[in-house]
Amino acid sequence: MKLFEAIVVICLSVVFIEAVNNGVARTPPLGWMSWERFRCNSDCVTYPDSCISERLIMQMADHIAADGYKDVGYEYIVLEDCWPLKTRGADGRLVPDPARFPSGMKALSDYVHGKGLKLGIYADFGHSTCGGYPGSEFYLETDANTFAEWEMDMLQLDVCFSSSVDLKYGFPAMEFYLNRTGRQFVFSCEWDWGMGDGANYTHMAETCNMWRIAHDMEDYWDNVQLVVDVYANNSRNFSDFTGPGGWADADSLIVGLYGLSDDQERAHFGMWSMFASPLLMAADLRSIKNSSKALLQNKNILAINQDPIGKQATLKMKLAQNKIYVFLKELTGDTTAVALFNSDYHGQPVRATFMLNQLGLTNGNGYSFTDGFTGMARGKYMPASKINIDVNPTGIDIFIATPV
Repeated sequence: MKLFEAIVVICLSVVFIEAVNNGVARTPPLGWMSWERFRCNSDCVTYPDSCISERLIMQMADHIAADGYKDVGYEYIVLEDCWPLKTRGADGRLVPDPARFPSGMKALSDYVHGKGLKLGIYADFGHSTCGGYPGSEFYLETDANTFAEWEMDMLQLDVCFSSSVDLKYGFPAMEFYLNRTGRQFVFSCEWDWGMGDGANYTHMAETCNMWRIAHDMEDYWDNVQLVVDVYANNSRNFSDFTGPGGWADADSLIVGLYGLSDDQERAHFGMWSMFASPLLMAADLRSIKNSSKALLQNKNILAINQDPIGKQATLKMKLAQNKIYVFLKELTGDTTAVALFNSDYHGQPVRATFMLNQLGLTNGNGYSFTDGFTGMARGKYMPASKINIDVNPTGIDIFIATPV
């Protein structure tokens, strides 16, 4: 670290400004992120429609603004890894690849802002990014100032090619520099994934607006299941640290890509919403199928994710020989979202049989149910009523229980 950066790290306990109080991300951020679908493709000659470029970002902004996503709350577009040149400029600053970003980053942010949206950018705490581009090691202040001058609205800071022992100093240092620019950033940290079992959630919640809780999402069902299991295990009660201004991040949504069935897409989107995770789409919005688009714009499920009290769903119990996971998420107005997640992939639905009092729902007048996806009424149930719900393989059922 530079001497001044080291001094900042030492003094953070005195000058600390909590990210959770920085005025942004009071509900989980909604948007789109480039990595899962477009990766590190820098070959715009061979792949002009899928390379990491200003053209791609502008087209995604166009579709978010025009195709209904913005209307339901999606607003961030996050430019992931592989956007700069492989070397810094003579002044030490990161340089956007001029062949792929000929207008420059300030012009790109102006374009995105002109659509009523916000632009995020990627950096890495290590000496290099995961894709081999210049990292922010020794350049935290410079990069924070550069991103502010470009009028970025979110910074995603990764941990490739860094030492895990430095992360507890590096993330607060970058937060300090971001705050000192005077510009509001959503600060997205790859912290837990970098720290593993050594993660300090108190520290994360004080520093970051969102922090990764598991591995990178890949486009297949087993990855969805692995993330659901991370939230089900709730290691060291990380759910206690989620709330307005700071969110456990399950990583991007793979709805609308190639690897999931319709039922699996519903389960994936439903659980990420129950978890109060940021919802950052990964699909190519220029060609997404209509059913996936409708799911991503489902206002009932989005309302669960965006509920203002910001509670993360936690596992209450498992049913049907541990095939059905039962998650509860507290909502405003004494209502509760209940998700029945079927981890079983064999060829028939699994029946979940339970009573509401097993879930801690004991209102003497009972509860009215509405369907989490459709908003349709599903009847009234007493705390001791026996309830049977069939859940499709690798599928989900979500209902909202409201006291009568």
